[in-house]
Amino acid sequence: MDRVRNDEIRDLLGIAPIEEKLVQHRLRWFEHVQRRPPEAPVHSGIIRRNNDVKRDRGRPNLTWEEAVKRDLRDWNIVRELALDRAAWKAAIHGNLGVGT
Repeated sequence: MDRVRNDEIRDLLGIAPIEEKLVQHRLRWFEHVQRRPPEAPVHSGIIRRNNDVKRDRGRPNLTWEEAVKRDLRDWNIVRELALDRAAWKAAIHGNLGVGT
């Protein structure tokens, strides 16, 4: 009877759910990577990955790039928007449900 759900507390305080905050941070890092020149070291670790690596059996792990593609699709944001900092920031912060 005395228990209060986390969702109700977050709504009361105006705090966004942790899942949305994680997506927001992942997309902020994606913007940083996109804006770097192609010869930057960050591209060799994230954008150009080695495809001939053998993976274990079972369902493959979700890579960072696949997670970003899913986030962009779910939030209806185009990849090229990352080149315009103001528009990107508005898109990222505008999609949060409650609080920022």
